[in-house]
Amino acid sequence: MSRRLTVAIERFPIAGKFVISRGARTEAVVVTATISDGDHSGRGECVPYARYGESVDGVAATIESQRAAIENGLDRQGLGETLPAGAARNALDCALWDLEAKMTGVPAHVLAGITRVPRATTAYTISLDTPQAMGEAAARSGRPILKIKLGGVGDPARIAAVRAAAPDAVVIADANEAWTPETLAENLAACRRADVALVEQPLPAGEDHHLAAHRGIIPLGADESLHTRDDLARLAGFYDVLNVKLDKTGGLTEALALVAEAEARGFGIMVGCMVGTSLAMAPAMLLTPKARFVDLDGPLLLAEDRACGLLYEGSVVSPPTRELWG
Repeated sequence: MSRRLTVAIERFPIAGKFVISRGARTEAVVVTATISDGDHSGRGECVPYARYGESVDGVAATIESQRAAIENGLDRQGLGETLPAGAARNALDCALWDLEAKMTGVPAHVLAGITRVPRATTAYTISLDTPQAMGEAAARSGRPILKIKLGGVGDPARIAAVRAAAPDAVVIADANEAWTPETLAENLAACRRADVALVEQPLPAGEDHHLAAHRGIIPLGADESLHTRDDLARLAGFYDVLNVKLDKTGGLTEALALVAEAEARGFGIMVGCMVGTSLAMAPAMLLTPKARFVDLDGPLLLAEDRACGLLYEGSVVSPPTRELWG
């Protein structure tokens, strides 16, 4: 079988801007890998993330470095042994899943041993801003599940403002490592008063041990602290929920294995995303049947998605069509 790999860097404007504790963005810059056999093409999209030492050009170069291996038949298992977890491996892994589905005519979820992928209700992100602005954005969104980005100083007021503006919404508070051990108790108390459903990554990765004394106040979720199965033993006792993102795991192959082992260890699952297009969300949809929380709103934050994107009806997202992926 003769295969061909192509790599593209694509830019998609964000509607407004996306702001978290580490900064603001006005566009999503993604790297797309396409693997073709002459009759079929499989695609995978990744979002390089500077927090993990990645750059767009660096990730594109890493994907390009696998050209000979991919074109000579490197499979998903071999890919996992060749590249470390991260965005580059994610794009190639998902492209190989898509290519196999296209070549065999068997949907990717069936290839993965999943009977059915139903529609899912995704969280909708409210960017970091003043309490008033975040409250107004929450009220304007009308969404049933909100993920609010926090930034450290002033977070109790932000939490209270969102809850007042959206009294019936499920609220996830995402600090993106912005809290400190000294502010943890105060901020968790504010979350408890506001009936927050989950606090995601309150402390910097590596400081997870400070959470042990605060378990039981409110469910705690790991994001930046979790990448692959290798992290599970270290996180036990500190977190209740794990945010699984394909750009961290290095693709769907590791993500499926991670979810299975995490569940066996008693962790709840959250399926998350970077800000990307529907092509990045599509393979992550295969994880949603196992998820307590779904956060696949990337395309909702864009000014325009790619063609044949996922169908969003309000916050309810449908599985991908075969034209998109899988």
